[in-house]
Amino acid sequence: MEHSYDYMAGGGQGRKPGDHQIIMRGRKTLDITGVKQVESFDNEEFLLETDMGFLSVRGHHLQMKNLDVDKGNVSIQGKIDDLVYLDQQHGDKNKGLFGKLFK
Repeated sequence: MEHSYDYMAGGGQGRKPGDHQIIMRGRKTLDITGVKQVESFDNEEFLLETDMGFLSVRGHHLQMKNLDVDKGNVSIQGKIDDLVYLDQQHGDKNKGLFGKLFK
């Protein structure tokens, strides 16, 4: 099941641009600030748009534990396997974000 949340719809008054941080506790809990939008998520992957680019969080039994739309904060719980920023590279101009995700 995939869901999408648009942080800008809430106005984002409590957020400052560029205020992006990640705090991981024992590969079980992840607190992320500076989230603009949750593009999609399920129990194995979250795709977040942050102030520093798109962030993919992959793992097992992932759940969203906290969502603060005004401040752009997301908390994820589960077994976290990896965090990857998906940057556009000059050689991949024809590939979109989802083309990179599903190689």
